[in-house]
Amino acid sequence: MLVLVLDSSTPAVTAALAEVTDVDVRLAASRCTVDARAHGELLSPQIAAVLAEAGAGPAGLTAVVAGLGPGPFTGLRVGLATAASIAHALDIAAYGVVSLDALGREAGTDTGLGGGPVLVATDARRRELYWAVYADGQRVTEPAVDTPAVVGRVLPGLGVTAAVGDGALRYADALGVAVRPQPRYPSALRLVELAADRVRTSAPGENLTPCYLRRPDAVATTARKPVLR
Repeated sequence: MLVLVLDSSTPAVTAALAEVTDVDVRLAASRCTVDARAHGELLSPQIAAVLAEAGAGPAGLTAVVAGLGPGPFTGLRVGLATAASIAHALDIAAYGVVSLDALGREAGTDTGLGGGPVLVATDARRRELYWAVYADGQRVTEPAVDTPAVVGRVLPGLGVTAAVGDGALRYADALGVAVRPQPRYPSALRLVELAADRVRTSAPGENLTPCYLRRPDAVATTARKPVLR
């Protein structure tokens, strides 16, 4: 089964094709470009590139897997809108995966982390972090958004001694734990692994609800302004 994998929850704009079999998952083609301001410009060409590299066409796709975030509003909705549109146009299932979970799963394979609780943190801008804690690749806290100082204060109580992710690297000094350079961004392979059982069983498609964790900067006004005469 050929699956399109998309993630735009971080500055790493990712598109990949994965082959999901009864026993494993492998990437057939992948593109990842780090540019926090070009999600809309990069994603569609990357989708075309991975299809061409794999010698596949849209009609060959079985499902779409998309990272749900958390992530900044504009970039995240580019990936989710694209994934939902493709799934609707091709009448195939779309499956969502929390993007932090892909980083947590990757961290769970790093023997150097010892299997203990690990902080996964991405950059939420505004000098804040999107974060969750993982043990053996499994999430043990709900995704949240906080300042690095707040996150650093709660980590000792959770037994966290190491961190991964772009946000952790950016604010390492405030976290008070060892920060590993990799993984930095969600992996396409880990995203599709987390959805593989749904793909194999042809589970019903899902609404790709973005995990924003906070309101966008621009909101509609609810009251009319008085007119001065």
